[in-house]
Amino acid sequence: MSPVERRDALLAGQPIDRVPFWLWLVSSSFAARNVGYTVADSYNNPEKSFWSQVWTIEMYGSDDVPKPCVGGTSDQTWAFGGQIKWPTSQYEQAPSVVRYPVESEEDARKLKLPDVKTAGSVQLFMQFARLQERLGLPISVQAFSPIEGVRSICGPETLCRWLLKKPDLVHRLLRLITDYSLEFARYWVDTFAPQRILAQTSVPTTSNQLISPKQFETFVLPYQKELHEKILAMGIKYILCHICGEQNLNLPYWARIPMGNPGIVSFGHEVDLAKAIEYFGDSCIIAGNIEPAVIQTGTHEQVYELCRQAIEKAKYAPRGFILMPGCGLPPAVPPYNLFMLKKAVNDFGWYD
Repeated sequence: MSPVERRDALLAGQPIDRVPFWLWLVSSSFAARNVGYTVADSYNNPEKSFWSQVWTIEMYGSDDVPKPCVGGTSDQTWAFGGQIKWPTSQYEQAPSVVRYPVESEEDARKLKLPDVKTAGSVQLFMQFARLQERLGLPISVQAFSPIEGVRSICGPETLCRWLLKKPDLVHRLLRLITDYSLEFARYWVDTFAPQRILAQTSVPTTSNQLISPKQFETFVLPYQKELHEKILAMGIKYILCHICGEQNLNLPYWARIPMGNPGIVSFGHEVDLAKAIEYFGDSCIIAGNIEPAVIQTGTHEQVYELCRQAIEKAKYAPRGFILMPGCGLPPAVPPYNLFMLKKAVNDFGWYD
């Protein structure tokens, strides 16, 4: 099967020839570096970001589709009037925050929705979507997670403090980000055919290394659930949701949030794929979960073995499985280590 045939059959719930594999999820900086561009190009130059992904996908023979990642985890920083810095040094892998738009309680109370068509990174995302449309690919729209947006506009330290001491402010900001994300998705639906759109979201702030399951139930579940329900009601069929980091205690809550038919849920190495299948296998394609640190600093034998274990564990997930890194792929990954994903699916990923 070709990558297009494999992707379409997987989403349609039809048999495929082998486990698909993706090279990256939320960061395409490896692709930019791979073809001689800068890491910053993968975030602020839609043309270079798009084509570097197309060429790298071709080079590795993977099943990816090009995906935009403009502000990294700082899209809402920029959209709501803060300031970000593009990566420039050899150690920077993503944009960083220079100034948050919310630096005080008064800022939080005064903050208003920006114009969704002109705010921050929106037009960079739109340029990328136009390139996807031109090549007949699925069109990406960012379903900015409400809790990620709040972290992006006030910073993680302030968010964690306000979760305990100023919950009313957190709820106000969550409402703003939810509304902004829905306006963003509506802009895409009004511009492109909704059945061609793949919504994508990544949610590292909900990791239990930052918040408790009780805080997830109170501050994350109602807004994330509303966001997904309303996006799907717009006619978008699929949501790709990266449930990032240590989220084992949150999985019962995540299972209550619709992802589409099917959704695609991806996980880091902290969540065992068998457990992911237990919670999501009947309704979602499972993706993951090769640890990026091992892909970057381990041996190719170690990467290959992790891929073998993942394939054997999740190959027969009811709605399908995609082998991929468990989070953002570092730009300096040794190319042969990354090739191990392809080698592993060729050696272990074929269906009878």
